[in-house]
Amino acid sequence: MTDPSYQRLGLPATASPYTVLRSAVRALHPDTRAVRGFRAARKRFYQQMLCAHAARQAAGDDPVR
Repeated sequence: MTDPSYQRLGLPATASPYTVLRSAVRALHPDTRAVRGFRAARKRFYQQMLCAHAARQAAGDDPVR
């Protein structure tokens, strides 16, 4: 099962990791990105999105859309 947060990014399986990261950054509210105390949580979120994308590519899944 794919992470619902990753599914909301709406990226094709062929997207590059950089594209996934940019989409994940844009998915967060600007206030969330501005809080220094959330830095570790943001890094975990980005890493989870990259891992979900890599797993999807390895499985050869169809695009989410």
